[in-house]
Amino acid sequence: MRQPMTDRRGDSRDRRGDSRDRRGDSRDHRQPDPNRRTFRRRRRSVKLESIDYKDVDLLRQFISERSKILPRRFTRLSAKQQREVTRAIKRARNMALLPFSDH
Repeated sequence: MRQPMTDRRGDSRDRRGDSRDRRGDSRDHRQPDPNRRTFRRRRRSVKLESIDYKDVDLLRQFISERSKILPRRFTRLSAKQQREVTRAIKRARNMALLPFSDH
């Protein structure tokens, strides 16, 4: 249970409630313009036949310079392909085919 907090003036205030009360009603909640066209990016699919942990050259395309796995928005892979690539990269790291870090 939360403890009420007393400030310098002596009133007790709820710790979380005070900040929410101050900014809650002041925000402008505008409706989107119905005449404005929405912008949707086309999802460009990437064709990968097989993702294998032994194919190091392919897996290096999905790793940054600092050996981090790139997110889907950069690689343009589907969710299933991204999971397979991630799994293959982790297996290749454990087999010492890919580095864990850039050092």
